[in-house]
Amino acid sequence: MSYHGRRRHPRDDHDRREMYETPEQKLRRNIIHYGEVDPVKELPRLSDQIFEHIPSNVPAVTEGFRIGVTEQPYKIPYYAALLRLLHDRPAVDAAPGSPPFGKQVLEDFWKGFQAFLDKQAWRETRLCVHFFAHLTVARVISVQSMYELLKSFTAVLDEFGVSHGRAAKAGLCAAEGLMIAGPAIKQDPSLDVSEIINALQTYIDSTRDAKTLVQPVVQLFTDSPILEHAEEWLDCALAALQTLNGSDFAQTAESYPQPYIASPPWTEEPFNLPGVLVPPEGIELDELTTESGENAQPKKEEWPQCYVRLFENDLTPDPTTPVGFAIRSTLIDIIDIFEVNRKDCARLLLEFPKWTLPGTFKPRPGAPAETPVEGKDWQLESTILETILGATFMLPESNYKAIYYIALITELCKSSPQTVGPAVGKSIRRLYALLADGLDVEVAHRFAEWFAVHMSNFGFQWVWKEWIPDLVLVSQHPKRSFMRRAVEFEIRLSYHDRIMRILPDAMREPDTQVISAEAPGPDYEYDEPTNPYHEPAQSVLNLLRGRAKPEDVMAHLETLRNSLMETAPNVDAVLRSITVQSLLHIGSRSFSHFLNAIERYLPLLRNLAAGQISSSGGANSEARTDIMSSVAKFWKNSRHMISIVFDKLMQYQIVDPTDVVGWTFTHCALVTEGKYKATFNAFQWDLLKLALDKANGRVMVQRRKVAVLRKEADDKAAKAIAGESATMEVDADARPDVIPAGESPQLTSAIKAFTVLTREQKSALARTLDGFVDYLAIEAASHKVREVITEHAWHNRANWEDDDWETWETWCWYRHWGRTYSPYLRNYMNTIGTVAFAKVPSQPDPAVELFRKTWNIATGQEV
Repeated sequence: MSYHGRRRHPRDDHDRREMYETPEQKLRRNIIHYGEVDPVKELPRLSDQIFEHIPSNVPAVTEGFRIGVTEQPYKIPYYAALLRLLHDRPAVDAAPGSPPFGKQVLEDFWKGFQAFLDKQAWRETRLCVHFFAHLTVARVISVQSMYELLKSFTAVLDEFGVSHGRAAKAGLCAAEGLMIAGPAIKQDPSLDVSEIINALQTYIDSTRDAKTLVQPVVQLFTDSPILEHAEEWLDCALAALQTLNGSDFAQTAESYPQPYIASPPWTEEPFNLPGVLVPPEGIELDELTTESGENAQPKKEEWPQCYVRLFENDLTPDPTTPVGFAIRSTLIDIIDIFEVNRKDCARLLLEFPKWTLPGTFKPRPGAPAETPVEGKDWQLESTILETILGATFMLPESNYKAIYYIALITELCKSSPQTVGPAVGKSIRRLYALLADGLDVEVAHRFAEWFAVHMSNFGFQWVWKEWIPDLVLVSQHPKRSFMRRAVEFEIRLSYHDRIMRILPDAMREPDTQVISAEAPGPDYEYDEPTNPYHEPAQSVLNLLRGRAKPEDVMAHLETLRNSLMETAPNVDAVLRSITVQSLLHIGSRSFSHFLNAIERYLPLLRNLAAGQISSSGGANSEARTDIMSSVAKFWKNSRHMISIVFDKLMQYQIVDPTDVVGWTFTHCALVTEGKYKATFNAFQWDLLKLALDKANGRVMVQRRKVAVLRKEADDKAAKAIAGESATMEVDADARPDVIPAGESPQLTSAIKAFTVLTREQKSALARTLDGFVDYLAIEAASHKVREVITEHAWHNRANWEDDDWETWETWCWYRHWGRTYSPYLRNYMNTIGTVAFAKVPSQPDPAVELFRKTWNIATGQEV
């Protein structure tokens, strides 16, 4: 009898097996998903389920708690309430006299906390401290042991040479734990919370100078630690703690949910947390050094975390208040933890009021009305947007790629367009207004990127006419620059004609310089028959189009060189320009065309870069400068293509990063704008960052290669030694030769390459500093360099001309370079700083003083 039904596939059984969960897995899942509907009503039911689970499984329950606490921080108070209930009775199958089930879970949880601490997983450590702090208020954990735990974190602040990143993370563990556990600790007269607060205050005072370099709104004339339109995160924690301490922590109950307060009074002996010692920072013992003795792997420098503020305190919570800090801290944790899934992150952010105290936020449209709480009743969406944008615009760099934050805001808008959309509009308008008040140039750059990408996701729908009155401002005013940059990004995300159609008529006028009349594209200098070199260029172009061999093209160029020798003032420069622009012309159709053209004629390009045609040679700086200038002339109407071509030229080693850095300072404005300028703009920053990242990245890759080869050589030597020991007793004359690790040919070659690359890295950084010195610090620098940094000039900025704004922008890019590449500058500060500052005048000068101060802050020296 045949079977005519669907054939069974082996994968069917596999899928069924995958869907099956053991009872322990179900229990753990229920703990992790606790509170998804109503945490208060689910609490007794889940505790009963845990008690009645047979056999009792402490590890499974503890794992559920550990995952819930460290990955869902908004649930921590409710997990504390659940663990409090687990102390009320033993498990069903517990032996007589065994400790409460909750105590067993807490002991096991502590082991996990110790593992987080040993690995220096700071976020998980801090969230576990939150959990312990709530349990201290619930009387499950002893007050004395909790206080000692917090003191162990403040001890980190007193370590000699402690990095800011380590100190800030340890300080936040102590500060946030005290905010939550403060009501219980304050009741013990033998414990002094002011010791923790004073330790934080002392450390924060020592970071005053660093804060001036990372504030999102710049005031060059002052070094005041008071930030405008921004808050530093550790400062916020300290201010909130001082407020709580002043009221004997009465406001803690108004800032954090405390569902465990409803539990029966605690009558048992509280759990004593074991003493801990925060482990020191990891030190790499086998470090490579450069030829001049510097550490080749600079440690990433972490700066004070300054978050931009966009709204008033009646619209979004003030992070310097206890409740404001609690809300902002939890939102930041959600954004960081759920970076792997922006959809879940958006959902959780919009559901956040569920985990806060009633009346914290205004009810959403259609939700039951709530009685407003005095001093609260904030707008959820504005609070979320301010938090996300604060993280996006953190200096010198955000924790995650900008695209994550942009995509998260887009997801929020799609989830709740009626409520999030207006908050986005208010945020854009507020940031746009701050452009005229000193918004940092890097923040303005990221703002333009976010604005363009966000608009591209929603049909470029913006009230463009709002910006028409600002078209009367000078061309280099930050608002005008923002318009140009945003439109340039939007054209790259769409196409020229579409963006032209959506702009109002006033912004389409050529005089406004917002958008070009024609679509950006290549500009082949020799296309017009009137050009004196039109015919030679056409002959080269025809050869390249016909895919002639590089040798044939070289021979033709030699012929042209002989024929143009008498008429061309600089025949070599002309031939380089013709060849490079012709290559770019045939490669302008697509990126693949460009790569094919470059790769086919690499020998020709390398000869040109050496100042030759048919033969190779050493590096020729003039020839390389000509090549880069030819690229910039060809793509001057589509500047992002200049960056792309420069990147490929560095990748194929036609030019070096130092060449790009030098060209950026000396030739960029001359080629792209037609005149030399001793100023620095956003496009120049893109080129500079491209070159420095290339140089630093090469060193990092080569360092890893050396480490792998060194390990292989060490393993080989160890095996040889082991073999020698094994054969020593049999035949002393037959011992194998032990090959020292340093004698491996591959390792020797890799170390030589590493030395060359570190020399190039140092050269690129030194050339950058030299460029900024020439712009801002030498005696011959423009008088505007000294004017724009005065308080009087800043308050008169409404009357600034283009050169004033360009000079101010140059100062800001110098600051950003210092804080961005601080780890590398600290590594090489003695060698590159001495040479560059030799040109700086020694007599008192406010510009020189500011330049030196910025350098000293960036390199960790005394100001």
